[in-house]
Amino acid sequence: MAQNGDFISECEKLMDKWCKQIEKILAESEQIRREADDVGPSAELIHWKQRMATFNNLLEQIKSSRCRAVVGVLQSAKSKSIHRWRDLDARITDAANEAKDNVRYLYTLDKFFSTLDKNNPNAIAENIPSLMNAIRMIHSISQYYNSSERMTSLFVKITNQMINTCKRYIKNGCTRLWDIPKQDLISHIQESKKLNTEYQAY
Repeated sequence: MAQNGDFISECEKLMDKWCKQIEKILAESEQIRREADDVGPSAELIHWKQRMATFNNLLEQIKSSRCRAVVGVLQSAKSKSIHRWRDLDARITDAANEAKDNVRYLYTLDKFFSTLDKNNPNAIAENIPSLMNAIRMIHSISQYYNSSERMTSLFVKITNQMINTCKRYIKNGCTRLWDIPKQDLISHIQESKKLNTEYQAY
């Protein structure tokens, strides 16, 4: 009996260690992201891909034979630590599902992200209706990405990318505005303003 008690105690110590590691990962994933002020929307997809990989890896470890054996022992022993474990297991599963769902929907916007980065304001303006329709679809059918917090984060990054593209377009490879031919400068500024007007209309 004493040996059984010692074995259960060791299993509880091991589970406590795992729980602390998982709690740390969950806490870090819930922190506010530190990003550059001008970061573009591709960063949103990269973030969720990384998060998906992290939580999928955790799920694989939870499903490992070693982990299931420890959980089985503690369930049979009616250990109190099982409640904590079940709560964390559910949170990991939810976080993995959220990341997978968000990656799936953000991939539908990826073609627009590359357009925002490479093209001139006129080409971007032509794609705004399609981009907005795609975002509306995500907002209406995504289980996780339909919150105002998620949408605001995405729109800030899209706006950042448009600003960066317009700045590059206006400068046209020159370091100083005064080095740009006057008519080119005026034309590029007007095109950028037109993009802003069309974007704001949505």
